[in-house]
Amino acid sequence: MWKIKPPAVFPMEARYRPILESLVPRDPMTLFSLKRGSPEEEFPDLGRNSTWMGRILTLAMYRRQFHRCTDSGVTFDDVIRPGLEEPGDASDRSVGCAAGDAHSYILFCDFFDRIIEAFHEQKISNQTPESDFNYDNLKGGDDLDRSYAAGCEVSVVRAVEDFCFPSHCSRGERRQLLSLARTALQQLAEQLPGNLHSVEELNQDQQREVMLQPPSSSQLRTGVARDWPDARAVWVSKDGSLVVWVNLEDHLKLVSTRDDANVAEAFKCICINLLKLEEHYKKLRHPFIWKQQLGWVTSSPANVGTGLRTSVHLRLRHLPQHRRLQDVLKRLRIRMDKTESPALYRVSNAATFGLTEVELTQLVLDGVKLLIAMEKRLEGDGGIDDLVPTQK
Repeated sequence: MWKIKPPAVFPMEARYRPILESLVPRDPMTLFSLKRGSPEEEFPDLGRNSTWMGRILTLAMYRRQFHRCTDSGVTFDDVIRPGLEEPGDASDRSVGCAAGDAHSYILFCDFFDRIIEAFHEQKISNQTPESDFNYDNLKGGDDLDRSYAAGCEVSVVRAVEDFCFPSHCSRGERRQLLSLARTALQQLAEQLPGNLHSVEELNQDQQREVMLQPPSSSQLRTGVARDWPDARAVWVSKDGSLVVWVNLEDHLKLVSTRDDANVAEAFKCICINLLKLEEHYKKLRHPFIWKQQLGWVTSSPANVGTGLRTSVHLRLRHLPQHRRLQDVLKRLRIRMDKTESPALYRVSNAATFGLTEVELTQLVLDGVKLLIAMEKRLEGDGGIDDLVPTQK
């Protein structure tokens, strides 16, 4: 018959346990001495807040996040500050929040996951999001009707591992990011010649050429434009096919703009050069940030997944006034925004999460072609009810 051995006693363990426990890293929040009230006293007034943050955040959720803090010092109040500074508009609901670092998506996951699912209308699952940069899989894109399509733009944003996001990073971090970008872009220039310019050295004509806008009051209040224009830069290829922004709203933003509305070529330019930059950053031991269930993440939850935006400028006169336009856009999962020109509209993907890069671009292309077909039908005094698609 087996006998149960008594538990082993280690006198040395009992002696040194307090010392070992004292070496365990402390909760970062305990290192702060913030003069704050209780969660109930600090809960913000969201009565007139039209952002997704304002709709989703409850006192119970706020109470759960209240005492949490990332290793770099991001608190939950830092996360929701953008939505409190800009309460938003119900007709164009923004996310109303921003991550201060990559750890924010993990520490405040019960909040961010709800925001992402609501904004992108896509459930977060245990499956790893897929990427597809094979531009040959794109169908069409070089055949848009130029009578209506005035131009196109494809952009993608990325965040760099081991650095806080723009709303929370320090001057030193921002300057290190610029140094990394300078090294990576020098290597990219071996295949695609270009030049890196500091924002400080750009004159007004050059700013207009690269469409640089001064920081908004919201960006200044939330810290995104802190120390402007220190360590902000733009890289422009000599052939004009690619522009790379450094340290603006994100660590990196690649933009390819074409006046001939050739979405296929713009998408190809982004895919090729993004993959090259990704390899260069890996060699520098600072890869782009990827999260298992979210894909590529940056400061805004509105850009998680792919970080890709494909937009086409359309000349439309009849369709914008049609009663079924909003229903059509929702079914196509695209959005249409006004521009400075009265008859010119910007059509782009509404979400960046849940589909691959090719699928998102194809979604916009198919949607644009349908909108053009509807505009032509309305020009001939016809109806468009038979053209309205089912939900994508």
